[in-house]
Amino acid sequence: MCGIFGIVFAERPRRPLGEILRRSLERLEYRGYDSAGVAVVDRGLVVRKDAGKVAEVASRHGFDALQGVAGLAHTRWATHGAPNQINAHPHTDCRGVLAVVHNGIIENYAELREELAKRGHIFRTETDTEVFVHLVEEYKRQGLDTFSAFKKALARIKGAYAIALIDAENPQVIYFARNLSPLIIGVGDGFNIVASDIPTVLDHTRRVIAIKDGEYGYITPTKVYIELDGLLQDAASRIEEIPWSAEMATKGGYPHFMLKEIYEQPESLAFTVAGLEPAQLEAVANAVLSARNVYLVGAGTSYHAGLTLAYLLPRLRITAIPIISSEYAIYENLFDRDDVAIVVSQSGETIDTIKAARAMREKGVRVVAVTNVVGSTLSRESDATIYTRAGPEIGVAATKTFTTQVLTLGALYVTALSLLGYDVSQHVDEMKKVPDLARKTIENTAGTAKDLARRLRNRPSAYYLGRGAALPVAMEGALKLKEVAYIHAEAYSAGESKHGPIALVEPGFPTLFVFSDPQTREKTLSNVAEMKARGALTIGTVPAKSDYAKKLDVAIEVPEMGDVFAPIIHVIPLQMLAYFAAVERGYDPDKPRNLAKTVTVE
Repeated sequence: MCGIFGIVFAERPRRPLGEILRRSLERLEYRGYDSAGVAVVDRGLVVRKDAGKVAEVASRHGFDALQGVAGLAHTRWATHGAPNQINAHPHTDCRGVLAVVHNGIIENYAELREELAKRGHIFRTETDTEVFVHLVEEYKRQGLDTFSAFKKALARIKGAYAIALIDAENPQVIYFARNLSPLIIGVGDGFNIVASDIPTVLDHTRRVIAIKDGEYGYITPTKVYIELDGLLQDAASRIEEIPWSAEMATKGGYPHFMLKEIYEQPESLAFTVAGLEPAQLEAVANAVLSARNVYLVGAGTSYHAGLTLAYLLPRLRITAIPIISSEYAIYENLFDRDDVAIVVSQSGETIDTIKAARAMREKGVRVVAVTNVVGSTLSRESDATIYTRAGPEIGVAATKTFTTQVLTLGALYVTALSLLGYDVSQHVDEMKKVPDLARKTIENTAGTAKDLARRLRNRPSAYYLGRGAALPVAMEGALKLKEVAYIHAEAYSAGESKHGPIALVEPGFPTLFVFSDPQTREKTLSNVAEMKARGALTIGTVPAKSDYAKKLDVAIEVPEMGDVFAPIIHVIPLQMLAYFAAVERGYDPDKPRNLAKTVTVE
């Protein structure tokens, strides 16, 4: 996830264009803060960019002094290529005439890069984005005008993207396109804007057009032109007036970052699917299949994500050993060069997790990092790294990082199945549907979660129960309720609940069941009956239109999925329940007491 902004004026603005671009990036910095850059067009193209926070880069490279009539700006969250000056956006063509900024992932960039290199194009970066500007350049070389070249380049790329491009030879036009990544147009008087999100346009205008998937076009100072499949769209009829305050805009109109990030999960999941590299997954899956032991290592939410894979691997006759990062020393005598460790960390900087990875590598264990941050300590010190594509997560309670971790680990499991000769077409189809099903889950369960939060607001405790692969989801749901709503929530294997925990159950005691694992649902029903017999308030995440709902006091219905990716769908309403419970109890879910986003001390 990155932030993009572009603005084009009829004449030089009163304030320097570079200052306007810098201010826009400060509004968008929550979308990425690895690096920042700008490109302006006046009497030619000027590009300035570097690694670092927006304020640092802007000061170092004199953004505020830049003049011009059109400009692009970008704040980056690295996905391809380390966060350094070379890989920072904008990227330019060979002649230094075209500049592009991009949010998303171009899946087929490697083959396009090879093709363009053979045609003489010089690549300067490690990014996937750079291929696009060279594609446009190539088609301009063949005689096409810029917009025709832009459209032809779009037809060649696959993946998720919001793209903006300027051409110094046609300085008062900005070309744009969207597929999955968010993009809006800000409509002004004598200027127009293209941007990732609403906060960055509100300093200039409250009139906005939301660009839809598959649309592309261009803006001039006085015109907004939009096409879809070659057909002109009526842009004027789609202008909306935005009523948000500046504070609301910072969070995209949501009252808290946690809720915003729950709603961002379809986008993050789509990015993660698009960013999966089959060759890399196959290499790791082969290592897993030939390993003596496979360790799943993580802390907190990342540990729960690892558990979802730990419950699947035994089906492949693989010994899976889940390890809480801070407890790695217990297993040190087991570590061997024939083992593989899959080490999961959102930040890649959690000290317990890094120490565990280092101890394993010292014993010859092959360490595979699953992390969200390119260039993090964990990624640098591991033998291989698979990146999730959640983008920056501001809220302390992990939401989209958990679901993208589960998707990534699920993709690794499906790859291993494929290498063993199993038909994985259904799994692959489900994985591709996950972003859309996540969106439907959010839309369809938010109301139920909010109502349920009101019922739980004065309850001191709750159980979260699941069997088999559903247990990690129950553990994550309980953790979220504890973290932000300060309600004591205990996750337990549903089959174990009768061996002690049931003693606490009395009339009205909230007991949440997770039905994400198809193999254990029938047995879980017997535990529901046990709890109902003691007067518990039984709640469950269940497949939509199933008979399981009838057995519960409150059913949260979610789309049916196979067990590999079902945890993603079933955890979403539990995240929302925790969020709404925190709000009902008067707490700020973005700032849970005693917690930090990244734990860098033991």
